[in-house]
Amino acid sequence: MSNLKLMLAPLRGALTAALLGLNTLVAFSLMVPPALIKLLVPANRVRAGCDRVLNALAGGWVAINNAWIAAVCPAPWRVQGVEGLNRRGWYLVSSNHRSWVDILVLQRVFHGRIPFLKFFLKRELVWVPVIGLAWWALDFPFLKRGRGGGAGRGDLATTRRSCEKFKRVPTAVINFVEGTRFTAAKHAAQHSSYRHLLEPRTGGLGVALATMGEQFEAMLDVTIVYPEGTPSFWALLCGNVKAVTVDVRQCAIPPNLLGAGSSGNRAHRQRIRKWVEGRWAEKDRLIQRLLAEPRSARE
Repeated sequence: MSNLKLMLAPLRGALTAALLGLNTLVAFSLMVPPALIKLLVPANRVRAGCDRVLNALAGGWVAINNAWIAAVCPAPWRVQGVEGLNRRGWYLVSSNHRSWVDILVLQRVFHGRIPFLKFFLKRELVWVPVIGLAWWALDFPFLKRGRGGGAGRGDLATTRRSCEKFKRVPTAVINFVEGTRFTAAKHAAQHSSYRHLLEPRTGGLGVALATMGEQFEAMLDVTIVYPEGTPSFWALLCGNVKAVTVDVRQCAIPPNLLGAGSSGNRAHRQRIRKWVEGRWAEKDRLIQRLLAEPRSARE
C-alpha cells in the first residue's frame, strides 16, 4: 500500500500543479480589466473600487488553493493565535521564512480573518510572467536590496509610495524579515546569532512603519515550524506535507517606532532593529520548544 502511495504521489503533484496553474491563469485573466482601468483612470475613487475588485479576485484565488491543499494534505495543521482578528483591519505581519510553501501556509491560515496579504517582493519579480503583473495590480511593494541587505535609498521612495496606496483599502502587509529562505548554508555563512533563524533585515519593516505605522492595529508575529522537516513546494503539491505548526502573536507596535519624519534617522533605525532582535530571540526559543515537543502533543 505504501508503494502505491509513492507511485501515485507524482501523479497527484502533476494534477495539483495543473490546478494551481489553471487557477492562476483564470484569476489573472479576470484581473486584467480592473487592472487596466486602474492604470488609465487616475481618480482615487475609481482606483479604490478597482482595488476592491482585485482583492476579491485574489481572495477567490486563495480560497481555491486552500481547497486543494486541504484535499491533498488532510492532516490537520496546528494553528494558534488567530482568534479575534479583524478582516477589515490593517496589520503588519512578520514571519520567519523556511520554504516557498510558507506563502500558501500563511494565505491559508489568514484567509477570511485579515485582508489579503501584500508581500514585500524583490524588484526583479515584477517580470515574472502572469504573476508579476498581478502583483503589480495588487500594489505589492517591490523592494531592491542594497549592499547591506536593506533597501537602497532611491528605492525606499518607491516602496513608500506603494505603502501609501494601502491607506485606501484595509490591508495586511507582510515582511519576511530574514529577507530570504532559511538554509543551513546561509545560516553558517552569516554566523547567525540564532539557532533556527537568519539575522533579521529591518529595511522593509522600517518603511512600512514609517509610512503607515499609526494605521496598523497591531503587528502579527508569525512563527512557522515544520516538525518533520522543511518541505519543498513539490512536496506540497504531492500531498507530502503533514505536520505544520503556525503560532500567531498580536503585538502592540511601540509608539517610538512610528513616524515618517524619523525613518531616515540612524537612532530610529537602531530602535527598530533592537525591537526586532528582541522578537527574534523570543521566536528562536519558541521554535526550539515546538520542535522538541513529542508527536502526540502536535496531534
